[in-house]
Amino acid sequence: MTTIFNSTDVPADLLQALKADFDVVDVPAGTESDLAAYGAPTAWILDGDTKIDAGVLAQLPSLKLVSNYGVGYDNIIVDDATAAGVIISNTPGVLDNAVAEVTLGLILGIARGIVWSDRWIRNGNWGPEWAPLTGDVHGATLGIVGMGRIGRRLAELVAPLGMRVLYHNRKPNPEIDNSGLAHYAEWETMLAESDFVSLHTPLTERTRGFFTAEDFALMKPSAYLINTARGAVVDEAALLDALTSNRIAGAALDVFVDEPLRKDSPLLQLDNVVLTPHIGSATVHTRRAMIELAVANVAAGARGEAPQTPVNNIVG
Repeated sequence: MTTIFNSTDVPADLLQALKADFDVVDVPAGTESDLAAYGAPTAWILDGDTKIDAGVLAQLPSLKLVSNYGVGYDNIIVDDATAAGVIISNTPGVLDNAVAEVTLGLILGIARGIVWSDRWIRNGNWGPEWAPLTGDVHGATLGIVGMGRIGRRLAELVAPLGMRVLYHNRKPNPEIDNSGLAHYAEWETMLAESDFVSLHTPLTERTRGFFTAEDFALMKPSAYLINTARGAVVDEAALLDALTSNRIAGAALDVFVDEPLRKDSPLLQLDNVVLTPHIGSATVHTRRAMIELAVANVAAGARGEAPQTPVNNIVG
């Protein structure tokens, strides 16, 4: 019977269905350096806690596919997998609405002081004083970095707010421009004109730490950075400096360089930051859809079929 490695939390009904057709072997995350004892898998379902590189792949010559439970796959060195003839798949598309919704919530939360106001009233500060005035979201300019599926969905969600939407990709998207949903802008223009800059880029070697002090310097002092992509796409030291020096007005962050966020992180001490614990896709419906897709992909790989959502292309 074909062997599948499992290194993530697969719901009981989906796990039972896999076990009906395959030999499913549980492989705890963190055991990547010694996999010989677990057998010879054809496919492997895992999440971001398991790291895949050439050293891991060399131990598993029978492996044909890795199904990553999550849209991001920075836990996998895709070039190593491609060189080893291993297909990588992920779970895009099914989480677009959930991540876009959280992004919109963070925009509203930081701009209107919702989180700060909650703390303020719980601390007994209402009366006779009133909370400070906040800024408007309606009519503001939103800059989207990465006009993919999630970026586009965010642009759709903010349209009823009358927001002007600019975006920056490596190249313009004529379909987006012609739709009127958003308009392409050069990098410097987008940063200079946006009241909110929202990041929606994958974490790759090219994008790691790409948002730097020079970029914060181009933003308005009244602007906010929103990050629901990956923490490491931002130079964290530059972000902290921009926040503490009032170079920008604030930030709303769902992702961080270190997760869970360190207990001594300076971000925890800042009032101009809203923090959420990587909850972009954390809804019951979305997580179920993600794991169903990941299971479908691993089963396809175990049968020698192409997955629904491959990341890399393997010839032959």
